[in-house]
Amino acid sequence: MNLAFGFAMGKGGNAPGLPGSLRAEPRLSRWLGFSADGFVTVRPGKVEIGQGILTALAQIAAEELEVALCRVRVHAASTPGSPNEGVTSGSLSVQESGIAIRHACAEARAIHLGLAAARAGVEPAALRVADGDFLLPDGTGAGSYWSQAGEELLDVEARGDVPPRAPDVRRVAGTPAPRLDLPDKVFGQPRFLQDRRWPGMLHARMVRPPARQARLLALREGSLPDGAAVLRDGSFLAAVAETEWDAEAAAARLAARAEWHAEDSLPEENDLATWLAAAPAEESVVAGRAEPAPPAAHRITARFTRPFLAHASIGTCCAVALWQEDGLEVWTHSQGIYNLRADLATVLRLPPERIILHHVEAAGCYGHNGADDVALDAALCARAHPGRPVRVLWSRAEELAWGPLSPAGMAEIEAAVDAEGRLCSWRTVLRGNGHSSRPGRAEDPTLLAAAHLDPPFPLPVAIDAPLAAGGGGQRNAVPGYAVPALDVRLHRLREMPIRSSALRALGGLLNVWAIESVMDELAEASGQDAVQFRLRHLEHDPRACAVLREAARLCGWPRPPAAEGVGTGIAVARYKNTGAWCAVAAEVEAAEVVRCRRLWIAADIGEVINPDGAANQLEGGAVQATSIALKEAVRFDRRTVTSQSWDDYPILRFSEVPAVELSLLPNPAEPPLGAGECSLGPTVAAIAGGIHAALGLRPRRMPFTPDNLSASLE
Repeated sequence: MNLAFGFAMGKGGNAPGLPGSLRAEPRLSRWLGFSADGFVTVRPGKVEIGQGILTALAQIAAEELEVALCRVRVHAASTPGSPNEGVTSGSLSVQESGIAIRHACAEARAIHLGLAAARAGVEPAALRVADGDFLLPDGTGAGSYWSQAGEELLDVEARGDVPPRAPDVRRVAGTPAPRLDLPDKVFGQPRFLQDRRWPGMLHARMVRPPARQARLLALREGSLPDGAAVLRDGSFLAAVAETEWDAEAAAARLAARAEWHAEDSLPEENDLATWLAAAPAEESVVAGRAEPAPPAAHRITARFTRPFLAHASIGTCCAVALWQEDGLEVWTHSQGIYNLRADLATVLRLPPERIILHHVEAAGCYGHNGADDVALDAALCARAHPGRPVRVLWSRAEELAWGPLSPAGMAEIEAAVDAEGRLCSWRTVLRGNGHSSRPGRAEDPTLLAAAHLDPPFPLPVAIDAPLAAGGGGQRNAVPGYAVPALDVRLHRLREMPIRSSALRALGGLLNVWAIESVMDELAEASGQDAVQFRLRHLEHDPRACAVLREAARLCGWPRPPAAEGVGTGIAVARYKNTGAWCAVAAEVEAAEVVRCRRLWIAADIGEVINPDGAANQLEGGAVQATSIALKEAVRFDRRTVTSQSWDDYPILRFSEVPAVELSLLPNPAEPPLGAGECSLGPTVAAIAGGIHAALGLRPRRMPFTPDNLSASLE
């Protein structure tokens, strides 16, 4: 299986027996190197998108090499300067890149110690490492990484036979460490791509069509700000100028002069369920078994729907491109620079080796947003102005309306318990668009502007990763509970009126909420406590039981209501059924609107590299899930997305953020698991359970607004 769904394996698969991303890039020198001035450089292919991965990877390297953390420099990913680790997604960075770096550093340490021992005439075991220096038993120096830096010892392939340091001796990995990327951000240094400037840089702004199905017919003549230029290719329209303000003014004038042929192509916003049920789809069996089971005593049938969701990053997408005679150079905050390079090569008809991409951090990313799209915008504008860097910054309207959206979806569940109160059958039918339109995975490019060029590239319909690679719409659709009769099916829509792709947790947002809601209803119908009912069906999964018990302990389950209209819900899931375990309890208050007052989170992410970073990810995921559950929904008419401002697409405000209490269950001997997405599904489900405890109704439509809750009563 390719890592990170789309991870490019090397020639012949390279070394499939190696851990993590080493199996695709086993050459040690691609991962790290030493310098004579006393530093080690680590070169991961995963990128920093706010999750703190650069700090965690530096901790892993410092631990295995036995050097101070301040000696580790982590290079931002680039092509071809970094290993191709596919896409930074799916909470897999520590599992793929971290494990690769751990084993690469372990082998590098062994190689350098072996050389030092041979020169000193002792066995490698006789040497110890003290902040990169190699010492004999009497404390005499026998060399260092730095003194051997010029000997190119790491230009070899990993063997996979050097064990990393044992968990009980780790001192750097497993302890809190300050984020390496924060000082620049706190003190206002231009670390974000949006803040950087290049000498001689031009600025460009796009003019988007008035509809998803629209064709530019004509552009009326008229003046533009001095020095501003028009770029038109089919229905791709942009203004390029010396300053941002002139580019924006020119784009506004072009928009007023553009004549379009536009058509209705979007479904009815207020009848998404009908469209989801009727659209042509490709059916697949996600999971199934038919063991003998007792007859049903209580049966629940329920339908759950969720809307299209936007990434809604505070900072809008940005890219800078430079077109020169020898090729294209792009500075981007893409999550998958090699994948993006493949689509850019297709659109621009350039050999991939003539395109260089540099990853630069940007302001927030929760999945496949417009970072790849804006890179093509910049590249097209740079091609028209060779020799000068061109910067494209999206507007808020573009960010909310034109970036890939998380697809609307529907889950229909029929489940039953027998007379003993045990699950006896479970059936789920899912419908929705796929959750991946990332670049580099289809014959045709998935980038926005590619569909507007002349001739246009056909826009591929979004796909879902195989379940073994984490899934998409079917992610977390298989209940983690013991049930003898199981049938889970996915209907991936073959039409995509609104471009859809990955948003944090993917199908897990809908599926965990649906499964946990049905579990609550079955527990109530059979007269069982919701926590004890779950525990009865999780006896095969002690780590799931542990996080559920811990969340129950944190909130004081069963938690009596603090006041009228206040209730507490609880939920548990293992992310992707293969990742981290997380349980969440939520106290909600239902008045004019629903407000989440408190969250209690218990998680088991195996070995914790940076406890502070893990806490940030778990809490951040839960807060974002609270916003999604209570507020967020993309608005649209028959032609285009209309929620193009914060007024139309509200997100959680600071004053509405719940108090959060977190417990990380220690498991240092277990493999590390990602923390970035496992809390989202359980948080949505726990809030839904809290609403039922407060109001007595079961939410069936997201977000849990007064209108949707009223519809649930019907």
